Amino acid sequence: MSIEHRDDTGDRFGMWLFLYTEVILFSGLFILYAVSLANYPEQFSQASHKLNIYFGTVNTLVLLTSSLTIALAVSAIQMGRIKQTLILCWITVGLAIVFLINKYFEWSAEIGHGIYPGSEQLAEMGAGITVFFNLYYFTAGLHGLHVLIGATLIGVVAVMTAKGKVTSDRYVLLENSALYWHLVDLVWIFLFPLYYLIL
Repeated sequence: MSIEHRDDTGDRFGMWLFLYTEVILFSGLFILYAVSLANYPEQFSQASHKLNIYFGTVNTLVLLTSSLTIALAVSAIQMGRIKQTLILCWITVGLAIVFLINKYFEWSAEIGHGIYPGSEQLAEMGAGITVFFNLYYFTAGLHGLHVLIGATLIGVVAVMTAKGKVTSDRYVLLENSALYWHLVDLVWIFLFPLYYLIL
């Protein structure tokens, strides 16, 4: 029992250390955003109004809901409710897919209007708007990659749970997956107002 406890403690510590590096990564992007906003305040506001706030709002609600479902999944596994755990995990994965589908349609519309890095139309809008969308596509794209990785991780853990490898006595894999997913959600909570709600 003591060995298992030490293993779990090591796994949890490792996950928190990894999340710390992720925070550093996104913090660097947020600092770059802040510097760019200070240089181009009016252009950033103009560029923000070109984004579809409907997609941004829906995706915010989707991720907030998914954070709830994965948290409930951890509570369910702690109580030994395997079926409930699996349902909640797959709902979380489903919500992640909804997020990515929404992002696909949002980006398709923006690209269809010639608003994408390297386009002549974007270059004609000015340096500030170009910087805004370069940052937007890179940061949102990186976040989308994290959504994909997180959903895949939760799906794998769900399969392991169904096979009895994740149980009420040993659920650190699910717990760490949930922590990763909460980070994904937290990053979007910052991205949404920074890009979609500039006055």
